[in-house]
Amino acid sequence: MRKEHLFGKKPDEIENIARELALPKYATRQLIDWIYKKKITSIDEMSNLSKQVREKLNERFDLGLLPPVKEEVSADGTKKYLFPTHNGKFVETAVIPEKERLTVCVSTQVGCKMGCLFCMTGKQGFHGNLTATEIINQIHSLPEKDKITNIVYMGMGEPFDNLQNVLESLEILTSGYGYAMSPRRITVSTIGIIPAIVRFMEESKCHLAISLHSPFEEERSKLMPVENVYSLTDMIKTIQEYDFTKQQRISFEYIMFKGVNDMPKHIKELTRLLNKIKCRINLIRFHPIPGSPLRPSDEASIELFKNSLNDKSILTTIRKSRGQDISAACGMLSTNKDLKI
Repeated sequence: MRKEHLFGKKPDEIENIARELALPKYATRQLIDWIYKKKITSIDEMSNLSKQVREKLNERFDLGLLPPVKEEVSADGTKKYLFPTHNGKFVETAVIPEKERLTVCVSTQVGCKMGCLFCMTGKQGFHGNLTATEIINQIHSLPEKDKITNIVYMGMGEPFDNLQNVLESLEILTSGYGYAMSPRRITVSTIGIIPAIVRFMEESKCHLAISLHSPFEEERSKLMPVENVYSLTDMIKTIQEYDFTKQQRISFEYIMFKGVNDMPKHIKELTRLLNKIKCRINLIRFHPIPGSPLRPSDEASIELFKNSLNDKSILTTIRKSRGQDISAACGMLSTNKDLKI
């Protein structure tokens, strides 16, 4: 019989387990501390629990932690880890060092359903959602876990297509019983699934990043099929209902494609579209992928685009490309070769 994983469970679930096993009341707090606060790899290391209690736990549960099975290091210091999942698949996780920051880019799905024209993950198809356990495992089981300052949900998959597990993982990361991270240090990305955006805004204080890539709906639909289901117009209306002037921040991700979305008309329409939203635009260099007709904008065009938007009072920055030589940069994550299907 497959054992349940303790890692990824919330306090009420741990309390139910303690009750079912007839453990003393204080055992709930002990278990939570062992699971999230201490560096253990097995139930047997829970030294303040009796041997009998540990045996009871071992009969039905394990921690559910899975260490990475492969590590690649980029010339720029970026690392990419290959993590196994509990159903025999794999996901990739990027670790990006920069001065006093260490950002972890986590995955939420094996592959992706969304089929964006510019993304390697989508080209491998969809092979399953990650559980909250598997999402947080990408953080907890990293060699650098004690140095992490920021987390972005921008790896493999569409986070809002796996919203329940994403929200559960965010609760554990930001709650006092878990990792007590500030929501200001966590950003979740989406291509624009409107019902999930609404729920996320109501239930989380983490930052939101929306993949935009074109301000024109017809053009966007050719890049991102989701536009045919959740329109840009409706998404912007939804975003305008929320106050982003306080703790929570919204940014728009904009990958730049030569001759597609890098022209003056795009600057003009972006200005019109976003002028009532307090936001940031992150311009991203496109990293060519096999089978895609898209090509990256040249550096001069990207710089001009940024300066023009800033001149129109829309805060715009260019995101550094990191880890391209190990296929860890934006849009390049894929475990197609590693899948056991």
